[in-house]
Amino acid sequence: MSRADRLVGLLDERSLESLLVTNLVNVRYLTGFTGTNGAALVSRDERVFFTDFRYVERARIEVREFERVEGGRDLLGDVAARLQGRAGFDDADVSVRGHRRLTEKAGERVDLVPAGGLVERLREVKDEGELRAMRAAAELAGAAYEEIRERGLAGRTEREVGLSMVRRMEDLGAEGPSFPPIVAAGAHGALPHAEPRDAEIPVGTLVVVDAGARVDGYCSDCTRTFATGPVDDRVVEVYELVRRAQQEALAAARAGAVRRDVDGVARRIIEEAGHGERFGHGLGHGVGLEIHEDPRLTRVAVGTLREGNTVTIEPGVYLPGGFGVRIEDLVAITEDGPEVLTAFPKELVTVG
Repeated sequence: MSRADRLVGLLDERSLESLLVTNLVNVRYLTGFTGTNGAALVSRDERVFFTDFRYVERARIEVREFERVEGGRDLLGDVAARLQGRAGFDDADVSVRGHRRLTEKAGERVDLVPAGGLVERLREVKDEGELRAMRAAAELAGAAYEEIRERGLAGRTEREVGLSMVRRMEDLGAEGPSFPPIVAAGAHGALPHAEPRDAEIPVGTLVVVDAGARVDGYCSDCTRTFATGPVDDRVVEVYELVRRAQQEALAAARAGAVRRDVDGVARRIIEEAGHGERFGHGLGHGVGLEIHEDPRLTRVAVGTLREGNTVTIEPGVYLPGGFGVRIEDLVAITEDGPEVLTAFPKELVTVG
């Protein structure tokens, strides 16, 4: 069954006759289109893709299962002419101005209904083709981590390390990074989303490195924390605490597991060690065509994990003015437990 067919199966839930998809990530998921101006209309009887003159030839190659319609740069007017009855739209993507234009062009014959989240629900469960791309992306990122082990970190700047990782991934065939890499040494590592600086990495500290590659549009995500020389026992103790929390949460991540309970496995371990207030983010998030997507693993998450979900397991402890530790794997959920896509070792690796 095609993705569009599966989407049609969800329309009855919202009493919809059709769904207008304008979010470009969702458009790509449904149609294969990789350009920057496109929309899709899906109903029981129609599969219509709209783009402008610039992308007609690209659409001819990429979009095979949809009727292709050439419109103007502003596609909403062209799309509106094809709407009828109760038509859902991506309310998280369509602006107030865009909604007004759709309403004016569609007229009274159309009842526009907010219907965001339907395509995203399909995207949560990956098929084998998607998993192949994510495995490949994880392998490319792993090669960038191996380069760190070979070249070391001390004496290099955070920014140079990040740029070098991107070059390595692209040289090996990545479309690019999933996101700008995080490279954060010492106290800078206590910032969960630190940005690399033109600051030289010293000897004898921890360095948090978070990076991923993109293959066929699909992302990978991996964090490792390195040492650049001997560190004191307190630092090692926190590192091993995070590693134990990550391993226990991994073991709990399987199809049917309650999402907030998986988060709770790691959180309880860190709280019992007295660092609960220093683990302020969720345990993980979905990864796919976007680096952050559903499902989420947080203390307030609702629902269970399903086979085919791809999520991160990434507990961390961040001590302001001191250091940070985060260990993150990207995993595919199966009935028997997680398939770990990120292969770089998780014991504390010391590099020069």
